[in-house]
This record gives sequence, C-alpha cells and structure tokens, in this order.
Amino acid sequence: MSQPKPSSSEEVKAPTLDHIEARGVDELQPSEKIDDARGQAITGYESLSVFETVKTFKMATFICFLAAFSAATDGYQIGMNGSIVANKGFIQQFATEVNAKGDLYLASPVLVGWSSIMSVGQIIGMTTLPFLAGRYGRKVSMYTYWLIITASVITESLARSWPHWLVAKLLAGVGVGCLQFTIPSYISEVAPNRIRGSLLMCYSLWWTAGSFFAYIALQTMARKDPYNWLRPVLTQWAQVGLMLIIYIFLPESPAWCATKGDTERGKRALRRIHSGVNGYDVDYQYQILCLAVEHEQTIAAEQNHQSWTSIFKGVNGFRTVVSLWTNMSTQFVGLTLFGTFGTYFFQQAGLDNPFMIKCIVSGINIGTIFVIIYCADLIGRRLIACCATTLAWLSCVAIGILGVSPQVKATNYIFVLFAVLWNIGMTGNGAAGWGFIGEISSQRLRPYTAGFGAASTCVVGVLMSTLVPYMVNANQWAWGFKTGWFYAGVGLPFTVGMWLLIPETRGRSAAELDELFGRRIKPWRFHKTQTATQRLVELEQHK
Repeated sequence: MSQPKPSSSEEVKAPTLDHIEARGVDELQPSEKIDDARGQAITGYESLSVFETVKTFKMATFICFLAAFSAATDGYQIGMNGSIVANKGFIQQFATEVNAKGDLYLASPVLVGWSSIMSVGQIIGMTTLPFLAGRYGRKVSMYTYWLIITASVITESLARSWPHWLVAKLLAGVGVGCLQFTIPSYISEVAPNRIRGSLLMCYSLWWTAGSFFAYIALQTMARKDPYNWLRPVLTQWAQVGLMLIIYIFLPESPAWCATKGDTERGKRALRRIHSGVNGYDVDYQYQILCLAVEHEQTIAAEQNHQSWTSIFKGVNGFRTVVSLWTNMSTQFVGLTLFGTFGTYFFQQAGLDNPFMIKCIVSGINIGTIFVIIYCADLIGRRLIACCATTLAWLSCVAIGILGVSPQVKATNYIFVLFAVLWNIGMTGNGAAGWGFIGEISSQRLRPYTAGFGAASTCVVGVLMSTLVPYMVNANQWAWGFKTGWFYAGVGLPFTVGMWLLIPETRGRSAAELDELFGRRIKPWRFHKTQTATQRLVELEQHK
C-alpha cells in the first residue's frame, strides 16, 4: 500500500501494512507499528505541527468549522431567552403584574418558568437523542433536532401570551440540548488529533457569536423601535436555513461507522473528509479506527460493561465525571446570573443601557475565544479550563465585595469591569468544557457520556434558573451585587476540583485516552505520560 505523504515541509512516513484487508485486526503485530495490546497504531501524521496539520487536512478543518456553526443557533437562543425579557415591547406583551408605580413587569414565577422549562427541555434532548445518535448515526441526530428547533422558532413567532412562550422555550430547550451534545461529539470524531482542541473550541466561537448577534438585534430594537420584540425573533429563520444546508453537506462520522461495522460508508466518509490529502491511505486509516473500536469492545466484554449504563461504572464512570465537571462548574460560578439573566441583572442593578453593556461584553468574549482557539493546541486545554474557571470565581468574589461596600459613583464601573473579567473566564471555561464533553469519553460510549454530562449541567441549571430571578429582581429578594457571594460559596469546591480532575487531552487520540484512563494516570500527569502510540512513533523515527 502507498504511504501517506502530507503536503508539508516535513514528510512523515506512515507504517506499511501488507495485505491488511486480507487479515483480521488480531493478526496485526507490534513490529508493524501496531500495539494491539493497547488498540493503537500510528497514522503517520503525529509529528506534524499545528499549522502543518491545518494545511494538510484542509477539508477536515472546514467540515468541523461548518459543523460548529450550529452553535450560533444555540448561543442566539440562549442570548435571546435571557435578554428579550428586558425588551419593553416584550414586557408589554407578556407581563402579568403591575408594580406600585403602575408599571407592567414580568413576575418572577413566569421568568422562572421560562428559564427552567428551557433547561428541562435540554435535559430531555440530552438524555433521549443519544440513543438515536448511537444507533442511527450523527446525521440522523442532526436532522432530528433541526426539526425540533424549527418547531420552536415557529412557536416563538406565533406566541402572544406567556404560556405560548413557555411551549416555545420547551421546544427550544429540547432542540438546543440535542445540538449541544451532538456537535462536540461529531467534531471530536472527525477532527485530526493534532488540531482537535482548536476545532472543538470553534463551537464556543460560534456560540459566542450567536449570543452577540442576539444582543445586537435586541439593542438595535431597543434604540430604534423599543416595542418591537418580534423582529429579533424572526431573524432566527436565517440560521435555521443555513443549518439545514450545512447538515446536508456534512458526511457521517467515520468513527461511528467503524463502531457499527458499516465499512463502505465509513471509508466513503473518510475519503470526503480527507479529500486533497496527498497519499492518504483510506484502507489503513479506517483499519486504525476499527482497531481502537475492537479493543474497546474487548475490554468492555472482559469487564461486563457492554451496556450504555457503563458510563456510571468504574473507569467509564470517572470519565463521565471528568467530561461534565468543567461545564458543571459554570453553573456554580454564575452562568445563569451573567449568561441567561445577564441583561436583566444589569437592568435590575440600576445600570443604564443594559443591552449596550451586554453587547460590549459579548464583543470582548468573541475576541477572547479567538485567542483561546489559537492557544488550545499549543498550550493545551487543561490550563485554559482551570485558569478560566478560577478567574470567573474570583470575579464573583469581587462582585460580592461590591455588594457589601458603600455605593459610590465608581461602583457600577467596577462592577462592569469584573463582569467583563467573569465573561472572559467563562468563555475559556465554556470553550474547553464543550470540548471535554465531546472527547473525554470512549468511542463506544461517546453519545451516552456526552448526553448525560451535558444534561447533568442542565439539571443544576433548572435550580439556578429558579433562584436567580428572585435574587436579582428588585421586587423580590433584591440581593443585587451580593449575589456574587452566593456563587463564591457554591463555586469554590468546583474551582478547586478543576485543578484535581481535569486532564490534558492535547494531541491524544481516542485510543490514547483509553489507555491513560485505563492505567488510572492522575489527571494532572496525563501530558507527562508516554502512551503506546508515542512509543511506536519513537520506534518509527529511530528506524
């Protein structure tokens, strides 16, 4: 067979396996650059730099970038849901209460219902669609939640009372929940290992961009037509249309095909994803996927962990905890406060022009995510996730201090500063967190681990969505800046846990992660531990 010849300044030779099609995976010997005991083999592209990998795998990079675009719809929905409640026209249309001054306002139970029902919808989507994705593939999953999101936008467009909006938010939650575990899983399976981190973080780039444009739409309406709440809602149709076009174009995940034994479809997908890669050996590269899958299945059979419920047992149970920890920590350091109810919090805290503040903060987030994408495969995800979460927690402490300090003219400016720092931290956390949701699990259990990991975060989101409107509503508890102390307290254990639980996954294949978790390597030592693949690469280089 021909050897892959990456189009870069440094030619990297892949191992040659004679007559690989005529032999079973179990017959492949370590002398042929295969460590069958670990289910690993070298692809021939391990020594490429980040930029050489992007240059070599242009189509794979493009496909992952397009897939990540779906997150713009996720961000737009979340941003719209949290900010439209401060729109004058929306309040006039959906308000159920009148205060002492005779002004209409949205009652906290209604706000709680809207926010909570969306989290409930996310939980439903995240815990049901994995079974569809696991059995019928990632593409079927994409089309399914696209239909649900379309139904949610139709309902939002027709809603004229708070119960109608409640139904819309339930559908939106189901669709977004399905999307949130499907896309990171898909990118993790399609992206080249060397640049997987940066491509996974493109999810957060598009999410941030989506939420930014939601704030822009609402800010524009607040300035030009403050009582027009419907037009921003209707702008979602453009995203829905683009999503469908992208999903038609995307190929199925070759890794999923290998799991299901669909060889022809898997190889066809590999050819599309790696079209333009000079000398790419589809037969050999697909065999590597099959080798890793068969190794996972063998281990599962030995441990009697073949059911999807294995995500709660042993090493796989620990991987589930690791996969959800980063995203879970966001809920305990203020995601609902600054994200879902950010504009509303600014408004209730007495800041002028809350939409503008949210737009500025969101714009800074977009700049931050570009820096994070650049660094993801250079310095790794662990450092980004741990430092970012710590920064967000410290910002909550600082805002809490403002709540018990004398209020002066500069208080609001200081608050905005720490709100910006919190958003920078949360941007880093989210970028890494959604990546971990997609890549920490074994290939065999990926949809179930990703679905449960994402859903568990939303369960806490339901609780926080119930509490936060009361905390910040001037007509209820009116905690204001003191809300920062609540998150400083509940967020401390999760911030400390980040440094103890989160491993470095930079450049590791799925089979390498299986080995590191299987050997029970301490998370903070992942990047220092040599794997079978690395030993094989060293042997190849010294030949």
